[in-house]
Parts: sequence; C-alpha cells; structure tokens
Amino acid sequence: MNADFAARIAAMNAMYKLPAAQQPTLPADAAERLVKFKATLMDEVHEIDDIVALMHKGAAPAEVLTAIADLLGDVIVYCRSEALKYGLPLEDVLGIIMDSNESKLGADGKPIYDGNGKFLKGPNYWKPEPKIRALLENKGG
Repeated sequence: MNADFAARIAAMNAMYKLPAAQQPTLPADAAERLVKFKATLMDEVHEIDDIVALMHKGAAPAEVLTAIADLLGDVIVYCRSEALKYGLPLEDVLGIIMDSNESKLGADGKPIYDGNGKFLKGPNYWKPEPKIRALLENKGG
C-alpha cells in the first residue's frame, strides 16, 4: 500500500464523514467501534462461503478470482479506513509485522509450517508488539 492509497482512504473517510485522527488515539467509544468493525469484517468473511459455493457450481476461474480479489480488497480498504480512525500508521505497522514474520525462519533459514500452512516461530523470532508500541509512542500515541 502506498501513500496514494492512504490519501484516497483519507479522502474517502472525509467524504463519508468518518473519523480520522492525525496521531494514535483511543477514542471514548473504541469498544463500540470495535464491535461494529467486527460485525462488518464478519460480513466480509461470510462472503467466502459465497465464493466457495460459486466454485462448487463450477464457476469460471475468472469469476472466482474476481470474487476473491473483491473480497480481499474490501477487507484491506475497510481495515485501512479503520486504522485511520485511530490515527494508526498502518503501513509502518505492517512493515514491523513483516520484519517479525521474516524472523520466524528456522535455524536452517527455512520456513517452518503447521498443518494449515501457517508459519511457525523459529529460534530467532521476535514479537512485533514492542516495536509497534514504540512506533505509536513516537507518533504521539
């Protein structure tokens, strides 16, 4: 995600009169916002069932891939908009998380996976939260 994308999200939030914080902030109604955010994300997650049904009906690959792209794009847009409401520098946070993910490699430098294909933590793994916290504190949060 580039600055153009972040700027478009900011413009969208302004257009729809959604909150946008300039620095990390925890609003008084954060719990209520998170409940609503979860509900919207769950609506998106349930679209996966529709996509799977399309596949079972023999939909063309282009139709399925379009549906997957739309689903993933909607989730990313929604998450980026939500981050802006809290003044969270999401692109910087994602950079830290990616660095942490890359630290999960095994001692041999190769990925370790569980049965679902999730990366497991190797011996050089470090948690991203301390670096994320430092980032947010430096941004005024």
